[in-house]
Amino acid sequence: MKKMPWVSTLLRRSRFLKYMIVMVAGVVLVGFVGDNCMLSHFRNQQKISELQSEIDHYRSSYERDISKIRRLDTDPNAIVEIARERYFMKNDDEDIFVLSDDVKSTTKQYDETVE
Repeated sequence: MKKMPWVSTLLRRSRFLKYMIVMVAGVVLVGFVGDNCMLSHFRNQQKISELQSEIDHYRSSYERDISKIRRLDTDPNAIVEIARERYFMKNDDEDIFVLSDDVKSTTKQYDETVE
């Protein structure tokens, strides 16, 4: 109980200490408490940088697709190339051989039936 009058008299006599306490409390409230604190600010900055990298990725993909579309509009051989590669289309006098790297499984699966 004897400490309280000492602290209150110290606060009354020292203007500098009053202002320092108010400033420290303000910095703590603004910096660490609330929706606009520094921690949420850093999280938002990190989220912004992640979204910016995602935007850059999609922008490059978009530009690549636009160049393919322009090529398809201007070059008739490009349509033939895509038809042959993706859809295995051919002329009447051609044969298509599809080579695959898939390994077929040699194990047999047995049906288990209980009688």
